[in-house]
Amino acid sequence: MAQIGYSKKVLDHFTNPRNVGVIEAPDGYGKVGNPVCGDLMEIFIKVKDDIITDIKFRTFGCGSAIATSSMVTEMAKGMHVDEALKITRNDVADELEGLPPKKMHCSNLASDALHEAIKDYEGKVKDKGLTK
Repeated sequence: MAQIGYSKKVLDHFTNPRNVGVIEAPDGYGKVGNPVCGDLMEIFIKVKDDIITDIKFRTFGCGSAIATSSMVTEMAKGMHVDEALKITRNDVADELEGLPPKKMHCSNLASDALHEAIKDYEGKVKDKGLTK
């Protein structure tokens, strides 16, 4: 993997991913995939007072997909949902000290899955008639 141009941080998050798993009865759930490369990501969040208190992921994909999933969970944990919605694919890549250009789509999936989980959470809050 190092020959492709992965940073040490990408390799660390790939070989030692953080926050892997499933949250039973999550407050928000997001699932995205890329049919071209076959990557699939799921993000589960627990939220209290609009703060992401717990976050887990499951990813089927390449090393970049796993590393970006791991990184986005680290970035979002403890954040207000409105701030977490601002995390972009470039933010994820920057935190990982770069990704090869042909792997940037993987970081896009990670932030998209996070955004989907937050939108799911916000929809549930709205459905319950609660204010966010």
